[in-house]
Amino acid sequence: MQNARVESHTASGQLAAEIKNLADQSAQPQWIAYAVPEVPSDRQICCHNGGNWNGDGCGTCRLEDRDYGVNMSSRNNEGAGANGVIHLEGPRNLVVLLRTEAKRVMKIRVLSEGCTIDAGGLPIIWLPSVKPTESVAMLTAYAHDAGVDHGDDHRIVEGALTAIALHADPSADTALESFVGPDQPEQLRKHASFWLGESRGKAGFLALQKMAKNDPSSDVRAHVTFALSVSREPGAQDEMIRMAKDDESSHVRGQALFWLAHKAGQKAVGTITGAIENDPDTEVKKKAVFALSQLPKDEGVPKLIEVAQNNHNPAVRKQAMFWLGQSNDPRALAFFEKVLSQ
Repeated sequence: MQNARVESHTASGQLAAEIKNLADQSAQPQWIAYAVPEVPSDRQICCHNGGNWNGDGCGTCRLEDRDYGVNMSSRNNEGAGANGVIHLEGPRNLVVLLRTEAKRVMKIRVLSEGCTIDAGGLPIIWLPSVKPTESVAMLTAYAHDAGVDHGDDHRIVEGALTAIALHADPSADTALESFVGPDQPEQLRKHASFWLGESRGKAGFLALQKMAKNDPSSDVRAHVTFALSVSREPGAQDEMIRMAKDDESSHVRGQALFWLAHKAGQKAVGTITGAIENDPDTEVKKKAVFALSQLPKDEGVPKLIEVAQNNHNPAVRKQAMFWLGQSNDPRALAFFEKVLSQ
């Protein structure tokens, strides 16, 4: 920590009550911070605020920078730091920071333990030995209380959801699932679905699978296709394929095709070409053609040429021709020359 007045404070009661007491007692802005075990992964969580990346861990995270967010990168890319130190294993703790002002929490931020924190001259009150379950419970309450459609409070929700998702504690699964019930706001369900896919493993996948089948909003289900695309669970791609084939919404089917293209497996190719041939909605067919254009060229270009040559729908053929023109692939040029010479 730098540019900060650091004070260690041992909590005497529940974490939520301790945070409230510290906020009530300070007339000036301050940061309250603590560390909890981070969910296992190869990620490094840094501040997305233009801090100085020095090749050694996270660089400097400026807490008082107005343009703040989360930047995640692979720990495997750290290599040797600027000081010549080679990191054999990155830190496995997550630092949670809460900015209090006017007797309330105004911001919630997270970062990996290897980052340097610049507090802009403000106090940092460090709480040792925080229980992960208490942390999750407190963050869950902040997210539910703030909502996502009330001015700057959406930043509290985003910070709380991010922090919850990165806790290496089973209570985080239950907490995130509490945000995706059909009685919760749509925007909240979308945010939570991403973290279920990105960070929560099998439990997160099972929750997404339930959302994919039962969420009443086509906009939310469309977002679930993206959340499934970032999941590392074996069944995620199969669920995306099911959505691309069977969801009642053409918007959802189209989004499932789009994200399937980024998976680029043989199952994905079959589903995409199947949609071009069999989906009853022309707009979905056109989205499937676009999905072909997102495949690796050795897979996508031949399929686009096949669609441009043989599909019975003129709008679909036109879409295939358009994306072939964007590919800058010599096979596409040869195809155009052949068409123009006929």
